Amino acid sequence: MFENEYFDATIPEQKCIALIAHDNKKKELIEWCLKNKKVLEHHFLCGTGTSAKMVADHTGLPVRGYNSGPLGGDQQIGSRIVDGKVDIVIFFSDPLSAQPHDPDVKALLRIAQVYDIPIANNRSTADFLITSPYMDKEYTRKLLNFRKKVEERAKTIGTEGADA
Repeated sequence: MFENEYFDATIPEQKCIALIAHDNKKKELIEWCLKNKKVLEHHFLCGTGTSAKMVADHTGLPVRGYNSGPLGGDQQIGSRIVDGKVDIVIFFSDPLSAQPHDPDVKALLRIAQVYDIPIANNRSTADFLITSPYMDKEYTRKLLNFRKKVEERAKTIGTEGADA
């Protein structure tokens, strides 16, 4: 029954870490990156527009920048999660300010959950992640076999109404 329902997916020793912050949290993200620079410099870094540029400018760390969040950057990061190219998300979100692209943020958080990606939404959680023994070694997680689920669903949908 559970055969092939899940498969092993490995987060490599050298990770791709997405760095994102809402405007009111960018300074905090930069401070966090400076504090953890020695760990971060051993990993690949990316981020949405302004966050990526500001972290790179203030820390000297190489950060690949995507579009700004409101211009699709959150979806770009989400797409990279789906493709297995982002392993951790550090997203200092501002829970006290309305965000014009809130649906995009929720979609990013959802896709990180679906793909069982570690995600930190605040400094404390980011501190726990960055100091984890898994930061410098491989980690294997179990992912739902989405292909199998799609195949099963296609078979079910394909037979509905066939008798009518």
